[in-house]
Amino acid sequence: MAEERNIVIAFANAVFNILDGPVTFFREKIVVPNQQHYPWYHQKFRRVPTIDECYMDDPVCSYEANIQFKRDKLVESDIINILRQRFEDCTLYEGHDQTAKCRHLWDQYNEASTNWFIKYGDLGAYGHTRDALMKQKHRMIWERRYGPVGTGMNRE
Repeated sequence: MAEERNIVIAFANAVFNILDGPVTFFREKIVVPNQQHYPWYHQKFRRVPTIDECYMDDPVCSYEANIQFKRDKLVESDIINILRQRFEDCTLYEGHDQTAKCRHLWDQYNEASTNWFIKYGDLGAYGHTRDALMKQKHRMIWERRYGPVGTGMNRE
């Protein structure tokens, strides 16, 4: 097989090996062995009790619930950013047909952003789990008295 190659194929293989050799070496000798030994490589956090499941005098549980709340907020914010980027990419790609072809992405983005605002909106940058719990409680009381938020204070 080696004698069947011509000089162009041999040169292309040599250039490929020069460029790919260090990358393959780094991955096989450094990245792959370290994936097995370090626990923080793609760490998956266990779910902890939420703030409504913690006792009032348990600061450790409250702290863990707050950290999990912040992680969830970051994840959901990234999901909204991805949905927004997908919609923008669709509108750029489709051009004048964007209203019909990108409608499903727009609806998904609006629903996700509405849900994000229901949970995290008006809490500010330093909002904690207790603030979110009180917000949820006040919303439930409002909906019990007046119906869904946004329909006004009409009693029926």
